[in-house]
This record gives sequence, C-alpha cells and structure tokens, in this order.
Amino acid sequence: MRIYFFSNFFNHHQKYLCDALYRETGGSFRFIETMTMPHERVALGYSIDSEPYVRDWRRFRVENGNVLADAVIMGSAPEECLKPYIKKNIPIFRFSERPLRKGLEPLKYPVRFVRYRRRNPGTKPIYLLCTGAYTALDYRRFGMFSGRMFRWGYFPPTRTYGSVSNMLKKKDNCKLLWVGRFIPLKHPDTALRAAKRLRDEGVSFSLDFIGMGEMENALRKYIAEHQLTSCVRLLSPMPPDEVRSHMEQAGIYLFTSDGREGWGAVLNEAMNSGCAVIASHAVGSVPYLIKNAENGLVYRSGDEEELYRRMRYLLENPQEQERLGSNAYQTIAEDWNADTAAKRLLRLMESLNNPACDVTDYPTGPCGKAEIIRENQILLHREEI
Repeated sequence: MRIYFFSNFFNHHQKYLCDALYRETGGSFRFIETMTMPHERVALGYSIDSEPYVRDWRRFRVENGNVLADAVIMGSAPEECLKPYIKKNIPIFRFSERPLRKGLEPLKYPVRFVRYRRRNPGTKPIYLLCTGAYTALDYRRFGMFSGRMFRWGYFPPTRTYGSVSNMLKKKDNCKLLWVGRFIPLKHPDTALRAAKRLRDEGVSFSLDFIGMGEMENALRKYIAEHQLTSCVRLLSPMPPDEVRSHMEQAGIYLFTSDGREGWGAVLNEAMNSGCAVIASHAVGSVPYLIKNAENGLVYRSGDEEELYRRMRYLLENPQEQERLGSNAYQTIAEDWNADTAAKRLLRLMESLNNPACDVTDYPTGPCGKAEIIRENQILLHREEI
C-alpha cells in the first residue's frame, strides 16, 4: 500500500511513526514536508537528520508526476495537496488536534463552519485521526466526521529497558521535572509557586525546568526574589536524548498546560521514562494516556492547591511514585507507541479498501473509535489525595 503523509515540517515527534510506516509498507511510504522548520523549533532541538522517505513538496510535485497514493495522511499542510485525492475518492485521514482550543469564538465559528465542511464533503472518504481526547467534541460542533473519528496522538521514540524495576529504583524520588516552552499556555509559573510552598513547609525536593520562552525572565526573577536557587533550576533547551536522561532520573513529572495544549508529546516521553506524572486535566493527551490514580495523577487545570497537594503526596509516598511510574511505562510500551499505531492504521486503511477485512474497535490506544469527551468528564471519577 502506497501512503503519503503531508505535513509542515519533519521533526522528532513524527519520525518514529514515519519509520514504522516505512517499514510496514515495505518502503511505499513518503513524508512530504511543505515548509522549513521555524528557528524557535530548531533551538528547542526539533531539528533532525532527514530520512529516505522525506520529500520536499515542491520537488515532490515535479518528480512524482501523477502517481497518487492509496491513502493519505493530512497534517498541517496546504489544502492544495488533497485536491487530486478528493477528486478520485482516495481515503484521506486528517491528522488534527482540537480546532476550538480557545473556545467556540462566535465571530469565527460561522466562517470555520463553512470552510471546514467545504473542505471535507460528507460524500467523500475523509476520516479524522483525533490527536487529543477533546478533538472529537470540537468537530461534532461543526457537524462533521460522524462515525469517522479515531483516537490518535503523537508517537515519540519508545524506549525499552532490560528491567523496568531496576530503572525505577535508580530514580531520585525527590526530583521533579518540567519540560517545555516558557509560555502562558503551559503555566510553568504554577509549578514554581507550588515549589515555593513546598520549600516554605520544609519538604525536601528539587525541581528542574528545561526550556526557553517569553516567561523566562519572570521565572528567573521569581526564583531570585524568593530564594529558591537551592531547590529550583532553569536549564536551557537540550537535545531530546538529554531531556530523556533527565526524565529517567526524575521521580515526578509535572505537566501544567491548559486546554490550548492540543496533545503534548512530552507526556508520552515522561510516561515511557517511568515518571509518576501529575497532569492538568485540560491537556489533549491526558484523557487518552492517563487513568487517574492508576498510571498518573490528574488535577483540575489552574487549581494550584490541588497541584500542590498531589506534588506533596508523591514526594511523601515514594512507593506510589514507583507504582504509577511502572504503570505509565506499560501504557506507552503496550499501546501508545509508533509501532502499534502504524500497524493499526494500516489495518484500518486496508479495511476501507477491502470490506472483507474486519477491524476490531480497540478499547485502548490508537485507532479505536474516538468517543465524545468533555473537559470536565475526566474529573468525575478522580480520587482525592
């Protein structure tokens, strides 16, 4: 089966899924990038070496001529890429985070309603890979993709360990970690204020932030004014492998983004590294990846008291860190990884071309039917700590 994946630029968040699709198709997969990677992403370590399946869009159009794929994955790319596929009824899988992360925005909604529906005719074989648990709800508000929505995500590299137990025992149970851009939607300041409270109450811990961004000066000022330099560090951006080394050392990972975080691949990486994660309920990946109190802890987005309580609970209960970290690792190793996603997606694509090919609705992980999940739904059955 020949598959083309159109998206903006090739990066380490997509590489491992693409590697798996290239292997599973026997080399009949192409990733077609339509723009150059922004400088900020390069500075954050997104830049990676190209692969044999990566093509520049303009060059690809010239060299490839009229050879079409059997199925297309469509990320953030010009709609022009899809015109020949829509015309010939070739299956298209749109790869999308939630479109309404800023809310309904009534002034923009009518324009979006018309544009989205025009680009996705209901009579055409166009499907939605929901990159985030709240994506299906947003598209239902546009009256789109009914019965054609599937769970999806980002699939950074999955590491395996000879002994997960030994890896977990090497962790520093007093070490917390936060990774990302220092921007308002990710709320690094909420983690910092919780850290100050822990310090003031005599709790032993260290907290490392890895990243850069517009809030960096404000964070440094807060650390200096409140004399937190003995327990809090701001580290510069570093390559993904070095970030993973920090995750493997940390007992606890903090994920404080709000609902504007469509997915958040850093959660996959932290869970794969055996961290006990404390995550905001509003992040797109959280309802798909975390079951509260089983493989991580969820707190209400913006609730700094609840975030603090969960941080203190795990610092005072290292055995819980190990239990949650072990279960988090299994979640990624068994379900939410590139190899599983590639195999399931290919089987789904084959079933559309061959009605005799039966596809099971996977209860967990990618390619199962995407349920309609509201932001407060994940909080209904949480356990208090």
